[in-house]
Order: sequence, then structure tokens, then C-alpha cells
Amino acid sequence: MPIVLSGSVKVSRIDDDGKELLLYYVNPNESCAMTFTCCMQQYPSEIKAVAEEDVTMLTIPITFMDEWLVKYPTWKSFVMRTIRNRFHEMLNVIDQIAFQKLDERLVYYLKREIKSHGLHTDQPFPMSQIASELATTRVVISRLLKALENDKRVLLYRNQIKLLRDL
Repeated sequence: MPIVLSGSVKVSRIDDDGKELLLYYVNPNESCAMTFTCCMQQYPSEIKAVAEEDVTMLTIPITFMDEWLVKYPTWKSFVMRTIRNRFHEMLNVIDQIAFQKLDERLVYYLKREIKSHGLHTDQPFPMSQIASELATTRVVISRLLKALENDKRVLLYRNQIKLLRDL
């Protein structure tokens, strides 16, 4: 069972056509709920996890999971809190897809990137990555970013954007 000590891991779902949908990030002192459930049930994972930067992890052998859940209330609390938090994050993704227009999802994505990674507003974002993580095309993201640029909220560059102010 991995626990991220430093760095960040992006957790996504990939469909049969290779489209990626960002689910959540695993940051320091966190773990992946999908990993817990897959390891405890010994099922293959249905998600993709990629390090966003250099990552240091603590790995705990799966054989300790059941024993520690009974023996250590703090471990049980950590596991249950992780599952609850990740479930909440995935519900947010579902809500966005079902109830928000793509332009609203894009603004939410940019805000989340800043919050998750502590990025400054002058940090560039590659548009192709945004499109991939929002399960759309680069052309659609470019059009939406152009509207944000017209509102003087971003500056557009080739394959990148820079945030000018809080969205």
C-alpha cells in the first residue's frame, strides 16, 4: 500500500479509446482509495496513477492491511478517511460532467491545479494536458481559453496558458 510522503500522483480513468479523465491527485501524507480497494480485494486496478513530479512513497505490504485495520484504530481511521475523501472527489467529477458546462469545468480544473500543486498564477499549463484530463479535445479547450483571454483572465501561448488573476 503506497502512502505519498512527498510529491504528487495524478489518478485518472482511461477509456477503451485512450481518453483520460482526471479523478483526483494524491498529495503528501495521502494514499489512493482505489489502491486500498484493489489490494484488499486482490483485483486489478482500473485506474492509472502517474507521478506529476518526483515522489517519495512509503509502501506497506498488503498482508498487513486486514491485521492493521483491527489492531490500529488510527490506521483504520486513515483508510476510511482516504476512501471517504476520494469518493467525495469522484462525486465532484461526476457532478461536473453531469451538471456543468465545459467552460465551468475548465475554470474549476485551473483552480484545482493551483490549489493541488501550489502553483502561482504565472505558472504555464499545457493545453493538450488540460484537454486530455477533461476528456475533450485541444481545439475545444483552445476556444474556451480564448474566451478567458478575451476576459483578461489568461494569456495564451503556443500549447500553454498563463493565469493573470484568480479565476
